[in-house]
Amino acid sequence: MNPEKRQLILGDSLRRLREQAGYDTGKEFAEHIGWMASKVSRIENGRTLPADSDVAVWLDAIDAPDTAAAEIRDEVRDIRLARDSWRQQLRRGHADRQRAEAVAEHEAARITVVEPFLVPGLVQTADYARAVFTIAAEIHETPADTDDAVRERIRRQDVLYNPDKHIEILIAETALRYPICPAPVMGPQLDRLANLVGLPHVRLGVIPIDKVLPTITMHGYAILDDSVTIEINHTELAVTDPDEVALYRRITDGLWEAATEGNEARAILQRVTADLRTT
Repeated sequence: MNPEKRQLILGDSLRRLREQAGYDTGKEFAEHIGWMASKVSRIENGRTLPADSDVAVWLDAIDAPDTAAAEIRDEVRDIRLARDSWRQQLRRGHADRQRAEAVAEHEAARITVVEPFLVPGLVQTADYARAVFTIAAEIHETPADTDDAVRERIRRQDVLYNPDKHIEILIAETALRYPICPAPVMGPQLDRLANLVGLPHVRLGVIPIDKVLPTITMHGYAILDDSVTIEINHTELAVTDPDEVALYRRITDGLWEAATEGNEARAILQRVTADLRTT
């Protein structure tokens, strides 16, 4: 059985245990354990694999029998081992992955994306996204469903115009200075970013390449409400432990201190564009 199916079954098991403990709704249970209702919903619907700490909180709250608790813990660890590789996640290509991310972003009220080396997917042009997916398919030796993946990525960007969302996009100038595509593709991508500066409900910042940083991150990440997703070369990590999520929020706050916004961010984009034309 694939990890996605097992994760759905796990979610059903946790829902049944919650109901057996007398919590009729996920919202009621979330209030009892101090979580957001969306987090309980994501776990029970199989969209999020809970961290070990989340499982401990859940099982303690419902006073689960020792046998059931042990089975749940073992299953969570087995699913994590089975799914934690990009090849496993991308075995059908990138389009399915984009659809899953779209669902998570649709459900989230607050989205924060930090990228030091790549233009984030939520603000990519179609041609830039095509370059990203082409390279990714080659690196991971996965199906090249590039056109479908690009369409799904562009559809994800509808959330940028949802007034109910709070979205923060933080990009390092290094992501613009070391492009993964040729100038005819990178130029329109820079124009796209410039046009997003000042967009309602979206905070877009650029970290200057010569800025002394008050903090550091070795990789990009996304924070959706109370969970963090970290993409590294061979896999993706999901962080839900409150202390670890708080760490990423502190890192993000520090990076925003170094970032420029508004006209200053637009000026950096214009300088990079001008330099691109002379190379």
